Amino acid sequence: MGKERFIVEVEPAKPAKDGNPSTGPVYRSIFAKDGFPEPIPGLDSCWDIFRLSVEKYPNNRMLGRREIVNGQPGEYVWMTYKEVYDKVLQLGNSLRSCGIEEGGRCGIYGANCSEWIISMEACNAHGFYCVPLYDTLGSGAVEFIICHAEVALAFVEEKKIPELLKTFPGSTQCLRTIVSFGKVTSQQKEEVEKFGGAIYSWDEFLTLGGNKHFDLPVKKKTDICTIMYTSGTTGDPKGVMISNNSIVTLIAGVKCLLENVKEPLTVNDVYLSYLPLAHIFDRVIEECFINHGASIGFWRGDVKLLVEDIGVLKPTVFCAVPRVLDRIYSGLQQKISNGGFIKKTLFNVAHSLKLRSMRNGYKHSDASPLCDKIVFNKVKQGLGGNVRLILSGAAPLAAHVEEFLRVVTCCYVLQGYGLTETCAGTFVSIPDELAMLGTVGPPVPNVDVCLESVPELGYDALSRIPRGEVCIRGDTLFSGYFKREDLTKEVLIDGWFHTGDIGEWQPNGSLKIIDRKKNIFKLSQGEYVAVENLENIYGLVSDIDSIWIYGNSFESFLVAVINPNKQAVEQWAEQTGISGDFNALCEHARVKEHFIEELTRIAKEKKLKGFEFIKAVHLDPVPFDMERDLITPTFKIKRPQLLKYYQVRYMILLSYCHCMFRSCWSIVCAYVFKS
Repeated sequence: MGKERFIVEVEPAKPAKDGNPSTGPVYRSIFAKDGFPEPIPGLDSCWDIFRLSVEKYPNNRMLGRREIVNGQPGEYVWMTYKEVYDKVLQLGNSLRSCGIEEGGRCGIYGANCSEWIISMEACNAHGFYCVPLYDTLGSGAVEFIICHAEVALAFVEEKKIPELLKTFPGSTQCLRTIVSFGKVTSQQKEEVEKFGGAIYSWDEFLTLGGNKHFDLPVKKKTDICTIMYTSGTTGDPKGVMISNNSIVTLIAGVKCLLENVKEPLTVNDVYLSYLPLAHIFDRVIEECFINHGASIGFWRGDVKLLVEDIGVLKPTVFCAVPRVLDRIYSGLQQKISNGGFIKKTLFNVAHSLKLRSMRNGYKHSDASPLCDKIVFNKVKQGLGGNVRLILSGAAPLAAHVEEFLRVVTCCYVLQGYGLTETCAGTFVSIPDELAMLGTVGPPVPNVDVCLESVPELGYDALSRIPRGEVCIRGDTLFSGYFKREDLTKEVLIDGWFHTGDIGEWQPNGSLKIIDRKKNIFKLSQGEYVAVENLENIYGLVSDIDSIWIYGNSFESFLVAVINPNKQAVEQWAEQTGISGDFNALCEHARVKEHFIEELTRIAKEKKLKGFEFIKAVHLDPVPFDMERDLITPTFKIKRPQLLKYYQVRYMILLSYCHCMFRSCWSIVCAYVFKS
């Protein structure tokens, strides 16, 4: 497709007026130039997605898990669509027997597994709101979500039961029933019954409905099917209400896109489910697979065993966050370096040859078939041998990693962008379009997109290179924040969702995310960081006068520049037996370790998440000042100026952190693509 522009203008730009900022033209995908894709006939709800596939493909493999024989994992064993359907109806009868009615809320807390999907489909069948509980939230956030969403029944992974019980008695005002995906101990039964609730093992609960039969309610497109809570980095988690219409509309758009790029999903596709189902990214991918009667196999829940699961399942589509792909890239680089001069030279020559052909317009499959067969086949086999599509989401993927993987994995590597509020995929790059490296591609064919100028940050949607806040319109948008109409009105304006991300249109119609309107960003594993909140917490350390915390979407950790308190540092140094003036003490390794220890102490005290811990610090004896343009007259820190000023220091801290972590991952990376 070469120099084709992958977007078409559907509305003209609007200049600034009546205090409103200017907006650029409204664009949509070239694949929707004649209108958005027609809804798939008969698909009005998430229940229809599953129900229709059961009718079409009753004997197809649907859900699989590794069989454990004598303590050793074997092949995948499968439940067919019809077997899953029967189990879903049985579970639904049990739910209704417990008094859960249409519109009731059921939580699901735990790692991906067959029971997770069966529970979700039972909620879809009876019109319950499915409320996923992301399993790294911690008991405090879990308690908040249960109470805020008024969750009456919670499905829970067996090993997460103790964590759920930590929410007692706070959550028991609404949570009356717990269903384990596995077994339940007598002590756990006593604990729950003490608060007037009931807890069941999975097998026990399935019999609760007996021979009862409950009619399924009629589902409408506008009905809410799930409330997905965001991580709540700027306060309490927000419940994003997603309707049936959002998901079925997205499925129609994905189907249209894949068919237009000649990569449609089929009944023969296989997906590895390991990204959290509690996140919209994995949820909608699995809905797409279910819609096509394809197969979903679950990992064993251990990142060290992920590669082995891939090798046995042999997926055709592999979804990942950048951190996973970064590890694959690092493992390959290490393998190449350790392979000896001849193997290294052969690999590099093959890489250069194929990359040059791809840059000249050849498709990846035609660029160098001989190199694929002789050199890159080992990489392909390391991913099971059948992967034809790798999709990266949740955070930006470094362009050099994306380019490398496009060459050596013998499959398409695409980068996407979306939010929970937009039902995940809103942009995705196009196969064999190397010019889209470092971008998230054009919009999917079921949304309109425009950029809105942000004058205070210097972004102009009407400039030669249009930049501004990314705004999205379409049926995939969420229905609002649960019980927070005020927050809904802040981001949904005249039908447009304001993402808070700053985008830049590229000549080919792809979008590049370049900034964040507010001081919130994602780390490479997809976790949001509210940096101002963290600075307030870490500022509680008495030895700190000022602190600036930095991270970005290409790294998995945070670093900080600190103005230490001179008197406190000198007093501590004297007690510890370290000599030197204040400047020298700020450069001393033991002093830096002391600050890391203090930061870690306060992080644990305030129950911060692991990715919010500071991994390295630079101590600056000179306070942030206006002379260096690092603070405003009201003493607010200037983040872009701080980054520019401390850029060299940041690179040093970055190198230090990478050295610390490299040894931890070297064993895993070396195993990923063993010869």
